[in-house]
Amino acid sequence: MDWLPLLLAEGEQGGPANPLIQFAPIILFFIVMMIFMSRSSARQRREQQAKLSALKKNDKVVTNAGIIGIVVAIKENEDEITLRVDDASNTRIRVLKSSVAQVTPAEGQVASATETKT
Repeated sequence: MDWLPLLLAEGEQGGPANPLIQFAPIILFFIVMMIFMSRSSARQRREQQAKLSALKKNDKVVTNAGIIGIVVAIKENEDEITLRVDDASNTRIRVLKSSVAQVTPAEGQVASATETKT
């Protein structure tokens, strides 16, 4: 039996017989939007993970709490880094790698990266 004509058949009042047909474009739109949103969030997660795995000593970082510091030590097996937050008093704090929101390479690394581009 051919089911497509039954789905597209009009009811007695002139509208589509199946209310699902009326909402199909809206449902399709939401499905496509969810796919795009999940792909972009997955891409952002991959980029953040790549930044954290490339983290090295003397990189300047900003944590999710807004603490700005310079990486002094990295404990790979514990996913923990030590940050120097004050040069005058040599204050250091330990934070999880996952709390790092932004990474800025050290000044010497930025200069060498710009030299290789030109």
